[in-house]
Amino acid sequence: MVRGYIYLVCSIVLEVTGTAFLKMSDGFTNPIPSLLLVVFYGLSFVIFIFALRTISLSIGYSIWAGLGTAGTALVGIFAFKETLSIPNFIGLFVIIVGIIVMNTSKKAEEKTETTVTSS
Repeated sequence: MVRGYIYLVCSIVLEVTGTAFLKMSDGFTNPIPSLLLVVFYGLSFVIFIFALRTISLSIGYSIWAGLGTAGTALVGIFAFKETLSIPNFIGLFVIIVGIIVMNTSKKAEEKTETTVTSS
C-alpha cells in the first residue's frame, strides 16, 4: 500500500512538471518544452498505473487530480510569477480538504469491512 502512494506522489510530480512544460511550449511552438511535456505526461500516466495496483481508482485519481491542481498553482506562482486571488486560494483549500475527507472516509470504510468480515 505504501508503495502505491510513493508511485502516486511520483506521478503527481511528473504531471505537474509536464504542465509547467505545457506553459513553456507556448502552444507547441517551442520544440524542446513540447517534447518534454509529452515525456513527463507519459511517464506520469505510466507510474500512475503502478499506483493503481494498490490504490482504488476513486481515491488515486482524486488525489492525483487535486494535488496536481494545487501543485500546478504553486508552480504558476513561483515559476511563472502568476497571482491567485483569495477565491482561488479558498478553492485550492477546499480541494485539499476534499482529498483528506475522501481518504479518511475510505479508511473508515475499510476498517468497518475488515471488522465485519472477521466477526
